[in-house]
Amino acid sequence: MPEPQDIFVSTRLHDEQNQEFLNKALKSGRIDYNTHQYLTRLYSNSMDWFREVFLYIGKCFGAPKAAVHVYDYVNDTAVKQPITIHDINPFEPYVVNHRLDGDPMRNQFFVATKGHKIDLVVSSIVSVIVGAQKSVSRAVDKITGKYYQDYVQEVTQTAYNVIAKTQPVAAAQAVADKIKESFTKTFTTDASTAVLNIIGTGHNKIAVELVRALDEIRTPYERLRDVWRIKCLFDLVPQARTFIERICNMWPDKIIAVRDKFFDITNPRGYRDAKLILNIGTKDQVVPMEIICQIRTFFEFEHKTHTGYEKSRLAENKKENKVKAVKTVRTVASVSQETEILHTEGVKKYNLMICKCVEELFDRIGWNILYSDGNTDMLFEGFPRISTIYYPQKITDVIMRKLDTAVENEVFYVQNAPTPLTKDQEIRIFRWMARFILVTAMPYSKNDWAVDTDTMAGKFFEFIMKELQRYYKK
Repeated sequence: MPEPQDIFVSTRLHDEQNQEFLNKALKSGRIDYNTHQYLTRLYSNSMDWFREVFLYIGKCFGAPKAAVHVYDYVNDTAVKQPITIHDINPFEPYVVNHRLDGDPMRNQFFVATKGHKIDLVVSSIVSVIVGAQKSVSRAVDKITGKYYQDYVQEVTQTAYNVIAKTQPVAAAQAVADKIKESFTKTFTTDASTAVLNIIGTGHNKIAVELVRALDEIRTPYERLRDVWRIKCLFDLVPQARTFIERICNMWPDKIIAVRDKFFDITNPRGYRDAKLILNIGTKDQVVPMEIICQIRTFFEFEHKTHTGYEKSRLAENKKENKVKAVKTVRTVASVSQETEILHTEGVKKYNLMICKCVEELFDRIGWNILYSDGNTDMLFEGFPRISTIYYPQKITDVIMRKLDTAVENEVFYVQNAPTPLTKDQEIRIFRWMARFILVTAMPYSKNDWAVDTDTMAGKFFEFIMKELQRYYKK
């Protein structure tokens, strides 16, 4: 590990190289002035921004609970080489473990073994992987590649939609074709000016509406939000959502975007995570930091799928260059299918863990509710936390009504109770477990997989999952 002063010197030299790269890209017309200015902000003073990332992590989690280590991307593991704060630099990723304060799970998930030994199944420890600064060449590739293609598509479609309101469809399509041709020849992110120059004076009446609509489209460079990024690994979904809610409450003015896909069964790749974009710059000088929240048991499948993603990306690049186009399409399709299968396996493994947690919790929840004498849930009060980002109240009410009926008809009943239970007590126990499954387990759309229903926990878990599948199929 180099000396601190060497790190600062090497970082400044690297900043200068990045600036030189951006200047050449601007001079050659590969990027425009607006893109150049945006990337200059993100790739200048790199050490300051990287330390800002470190500072925000500290504000979110507090002090690390273990030594900080260099992280190896290739093998997805920490290197047995502890580092200090003086060693942290933009060129090397690192991993650190923090504790999530206010964890809604409250370490309830443990297995009692022989004697007094306890095996902790789920913990409040969060592994934070801090990525190195994204390569400036890769950033420009993304901006001028996929991001720009999506941008041109949105600009073209927006212009067509506005013009088609007052002009014949053929005229609107002709203008849209001109826009696409012009944007393909010259990289530009000033859509309003470029489109007005293309359509000329024949559409003055719709110019104001057109400009407003075009200004709402995010530019290609604004879509680049992962120059600075971290990944947080949690044991359970509610823990990740607690973390996201905390950040939103701590810095509401710093939040750029929040996306929660833990329960998204429509994603063609089957991916499940949450993403938060936080501005670590100022209001006028935005510097986005991407925070990916992922579940630990799901993470081990990412390394396999990441390799597939890289193959897919290279294949898409070949397709753009019209090299072996037919073979490329097949490659992308096969990689996409393989990725979906791996992600499905990740969801299965996670849900099996949740099902085991349900089985472990049954006795403790039952005893706690039984001896609370109908008052509060005592140790379990407020757990699991209710949040508006789970399911609509409608589906929750439907499941609870069906569950009440199932308990009354003894489809579900508490086994090995120390004393006879009333139906109201049994309903309280099963309602609590239902809430836990709803806020913790990942729904799945396929009908060809189910947990072991030989146990009451498995049977109950599958009941909730099937009800969710009915909801999603409507």
